[in-house]
Amino acid sequence: MITGASSGIGAATARDLAGEGYRTILGARRLDRLEALAGEIGAEAIALDVTDPASVESFATAIGACDVLVNNAGGALGLDPIAAADEEKWLTMYESNVLGQMRMTRALLPKLIESGDGHVVGVTSIAAIEPYVGGAGYNAAKHAQRAMLRVLRQELLGQPVRVTEVAPGMVETEFSLVRFAGDQAAAAKVYEGMHPLSAGDVAECIRWALAQPPHVNIDEIVVRPRDQATATSVHRG
Repeated sequence: MITGASSGIGAATARDLAGEGYRTILGARRLDRLEALAGEIGAEAIALDVTDPASVESFATAIGACDVLVNNAGGALGLDPIAAADEEKWLTMYESNVLGQMRMTRALLPKLIESGDGHVVGVTSIAAIEPYVGGAGYNAAKHAQRAMLRVLRQELLGQPVRVTEVAPGMVETEFSLVRFAGDQAAAAKVYEGMHPLSAGDVAECIRWALAQPPHVNIDEIVVRPRDQATATSVHRG
């Protein structure tokens, strides 16, 4: 089960896992995109808004058995400093990144345990590890998401469920386009002169973590482009 599966890392992960023979269930708000992808890869598409508790509960009831949950829904909004912080943007980021992951995990955990070999994957970001100027709201949300995954790992000790965090650096998806409210030029400038990761690169990290034997827990994967050493240290040719 993959959240935020209508584009980017979520869609790439769906393609990879469907190709590996998984029964793949896709969740996102953009049902038209979701259904197109599901038709392409032989998956099932169900409308899902992780910021809406009723939507999450309805989704969890509808899907039946589940042994993998990829919490990919989330995103960043703006680059405002704290002195000019937009509370609505902060709340939106917290709802989608943090509470969305909590709601999905809480709703599906009984199914994951019952499967006998469950796996929760949280797609965070290097923003969960490295604060940077202009990223305070997103940093706060991703730090919280990372902390939740670490607590979950401890809470599930002794249960047949693995927990993995995948923290990507710069990935060229719709991420920056959303962050800059549809400004194509601003989004393109983020990746100017460097070779970012693709959504497929991150999907391969997720696929690999899931493919390990049941006794092997990949706690975290931090993956960046070769051109990026830290959140703010980037080589541009």
